Amino acid sequence: MTDTADPTQARIAQEIADNSVVLFMKGTPTFPQCGFSAAVVQVLTKLQVKFKGINVLEDEALRQGIKEFSSWPTIPQLYVAGEFVGGCDIVREMAETGELSSLLADKGVAPAA
Repeated sequence: MTDTADPTQARIAQEIADNSVVLFMKGTPTFPQCGFSAAVVQVLTKLQVKFKGINVLEDEALRQGIKEFSSWPTIPQLYVAGEFVGGCDIVREMAETGELSSLLADKGVAPAA
């Protein structure tokens, strides 16, 4: 799947392994720097999901590396329990249909208390 000899790929794999919900995004959860990242943060916040936001703007290797890691060309990218979920449009659509809530529940991700 990925080349874990590459330090950027290894870092991405480790972040996904260490955190139940990870959002690779432009900016931070408190200060998103693109509308798509902001939209995904809004969805996760509304669902009261605790997640780790990783700002790809701070590291060009990470910005390119996550696209290669997932074989997905755009950012943001959401991972739940090690599984790539998708980008902004997919996350929004899944939230609207209730599919995202079901996925989170199935993966044992409970809303933050």
